[in-house]
Amino acid sequence: MTAIQYFWRHPLAEQVREEGREEGRLEKCRELVIDILKWRGLPVTDSVRERVSRCADPVQLEAWGQRAVRVSDTEELFADE
Repeated sequence: MTAIQYFWRHPLAEQVREEGREEGRLEKCRELVIDILKWRGLPVTDSVRERVSRCADPVQLEAWGQRAVRVSDTEELFADE
């Protein structure tokens, strides 16, 4: 078995792949929060976009996504924090 084939079976390679998948899921959640606000016709300020894009907590992103459906102003997204 060549070294490169072995690498893909190595636990470190699996860890790197899993981290990439997790980051992809977080990025999709971030995009969804912003998209929901846009679809509802709410203005998405740079500060809102930056705060959402910095979030690495999937639970928080889900809460913001659910809240994005109901808020009347984008700043209400972070009201209880």
